[in-house]
This record gives sequence, structure tokens and C-alpha cells, in this order.
Amino acid sequence: MLLPWDCDRLTKFMFACLLLVLGIMDLPAAYAGPNSGDREFVQVQGRHFVIGARRYAYLGTNLWYAANLGAEGNTAGRARLVRELDRLAKLGVRNLRIMAGTEGPDDAPWRMSPSLQPRPGEYNQAVLSGLDFALVEMAKRSMRAVLCLGNYWHWSGGFAQYLQWAGVGPIPYPPPAEGGDWNTYKGYVEQFFTNAAAKAAFARHIEFMVRRVNSISQVAYTDDPTIMSWELANEPDAYDNKRAFVDWVADSARLIKSLDSHHLVISGSEGETMQDVNELSDIDYGTTHIWVQNAGWYNPADPRTYREAVKKAIASLAKSRAVMSKVGKPLVLAEFGIARDLGRYEAEAPATHRLHFFNKLLGRVYSAAKVSDELAGANFWAWGGEGRPRQPGSSWSLGDDFTGDPPHEPQGWYSIYDRDIDMALLLKRYAGLFRTIH
Repeated sequence: MLLPWDCDRLTKFMFACLLLVLGIMDLPAAYAGPNSGDREFVQVQGRHFVIGARRYAYLGTNLWYAANLGAEGNTAGRARLVRELDRLAKLGVRNLRIMAGTEGPDDAPWRMSPSLQPRPGEYNQAVLSGLDFALVEMAKRSMRAVLCLGNYWHWSGGFAQYLQWAGVGPIPYPPPAEGGDWNTYKGYVEQFFTNAAAKAAFARHIEFMVRRVNSISQVAYTDDPTIMSWELANEPDAYDNKRAFVDWVADSARLIKSLDSHHLVISGSEGETMQDVNELSDIDYGTTHIWVQNAGWYNPADPRTYREAVKKAIASLAKSRAVMSKVGKPLVLAEFGIARDLGRYEAEAPATHRLHFFNKLLGRVYSAAKVSDELAGANFWAWGGEGRPRQPGSSWSLGDDFTGDPPHEPQGWYSIYDRDIDMALLLKRYAGLFRTIH
């Protein structure tokens, strides 16, 4: 049941009490351990995911900063990560998309810090241990991880940093950099797919991560069923040289499969190359992202734009479904989000459009998965949990809480917080529905 859109503070307080009774917002004392079947790998069977003989359809989220929270020596961060995983487990959220590739230097602007790889081939052992810790704790809660190895965008270093390391020149940062331009940035990053040195450095990172042995559990990553899939990068794409891009995806996916016979591989891309990329034999399933404000379909300051934005979002999802139906592989809605009402960033600001938007999209995904469609799961963007911005609407700086919003974006833009009561009810409801699919 959703909260009424015009609920007052008293109603919210009553629902908070209800949630405490239901155990959504409190923290469980302990977990008995993984359920039977959790030590089996997620596999693809036709257009579905399976674990053993059972269908796997899921509600997940993006917890891209998990390795940083769990970093060795970050006592407060590790304690928070455990609490966040407890909260998500209580909601029934059982799939987390996590960054497993972040590049320095750590003093670069609008960048996750500390990074996993501060210099080429040199790794921060504390952050690596943080990823190990996250996987161990996820296994205790029967969760699965999508490990994202790279990024088209600069907020984790990404392809732009590999190019700079390869001697291409300084990164032309996009907004919020003064005078920054997105097209100039994209033109710079597109060089990655034809730059032999940058691609080779990234391939070495792939090999390093896939070959890793967890320092806590002593389980090789290749043998860990907590990992569902390796994602080549967040939103990689080519706007000009599409052939070079598809070739890079093929080479990178082939490399992973040569090292790891257990896990699924995805490109992380969408757009015009979606069919070409997902038809590759070493790519196991497709993903799509829906961003109505970023696409210019929705202006939070003008609520009249919302209705049309929802129509376009549903049409976008249908287009991706049609492609993957042709390909014959599963599809995951791996990112979607929308701002709070009127574009406000404060945690207390209402989010009625967000509730409606999530209900619409999750309803579509669930209905499709229920009738054996190719739509098999959804990861909402993004879990901010108990994190709060130092200044709502500002960029992230080292020492600030990690929220769901990457360092370059206004903090509080898309974050789902632990006290978003009505959203918790909605997510718990859909998580339960997804669990009925088998």
C-alpha cells in the first residue's frame, strides 16, 4: 500500500511506527546464513535467469560505493555497510550493483576517493579489502553482486583516466566544471576504443580483478557464487566509431570468459549498438537505463512535464525489450531514478512523483517477468541509506557521507534514504512479488 500523496507529518509518523513493528527500519540482530541454493551460480536459461532449477527474478539496487564503505581501516564505514546491507535485506533487495574499478589520482576533481587503482597497475589494498568484505557480508544475506569494472563517465576515473594515463592529454571535464561541455568530454572518451595503450591497461585491470582471491574468505572470485556477473563498464558507448566499440566489447568479454567459466558477463551498454553487442556469444544478458530528467523529458520544476515523461520512459523500456526479445537473452533495468518533487535535494522533501514513477516501472518489470518475458530484474538508483549530504545539492568531497549520488552530481538528487518510509513500503512490496516468480 502506498502512502497518500498528501499525507501529513502525523500520518508519516504512524507509518514509521508501523515499519518499526514490521521490522523494515530496525536492524536484525543476526542472520542464520545463506539459504540452500545460494552457493549455486546465477545462470542464463533462454530469456531467464536461473539458480539451480529455480527462476531468479529480482529487485536490486545500485550500491556503487560499497567497496569504499567496507575499506579496511574504515571502522565506521564497515559498520555502516553492515547496517545498510541489513536494511536492504529486510526490504528484500537482493542484488547489488557495485563499482569494482575506480581510478585515481585521488586528488582529481569530482572523483570517488580513495580509488581502487590510484596509479596504473598499483592497487589500494584497503579498498580491495573493502570489496572482499562487501562480498562476504552479502553472502551472509543471500545477496548477489554485479561487479562493474569500469566507467564511461569520469566520476570514478573511468575510460578518461585510462586515456590520460596513456598520454592522450588532460581530461576535458564536463559540467559542473567551469566551461565544461558534455560533447567535448564524449569526444575525448571515444578515443579509448581505438587507443591500444588505454585498452591494454584496462585489460590488465580486468585480469587482475577476475583473478583475485578474497582476502577474508580465501575464496577465488571465479569460484564465488555471490558474484552474479562482471559488467565491463557503466554506460560505455560509441557515438561515432561503433565498430571499434563492438570489437572492444567482444575482446573484453572473451578475456573474462577465458579466465572465469562460472560467471555471467554484460557490457553495461545500450543505445544504438544494443543489438550488436548483446548478440555477441560472450555477452550473457542486456541492460537498459532510464533517466527522464537527464534525457530532457522531465523538468521537476514543472510538474506538467511528468505525465509525458512517464510515457516516454515506458516506450524506452518497450524498445529495449523488443531488442532483447529478438536477441533471445534476458534484460535488466539496471538504472532508473527520478528527483524529489520540484527538484529539491533535502532528505525531508516529498517524493510523490518518485513513488509513482517507481511503481510504474517496477510494475512493468514484474508483470513481464511473471509471464516469462525477457525482463528479469531491476536495480533502482540508488541506495543512500543513512548517508546524508554535507550540503544538499552540493558536489561530494572526501570526508562527506557516500549517498546514492556520484561525486559530480548534486547530492540528494536521486538518493533513496533509510527514512523514505513510503518508498520502503513500495520496495518491500515489489521485492516480495519478485520472490513469487519461480
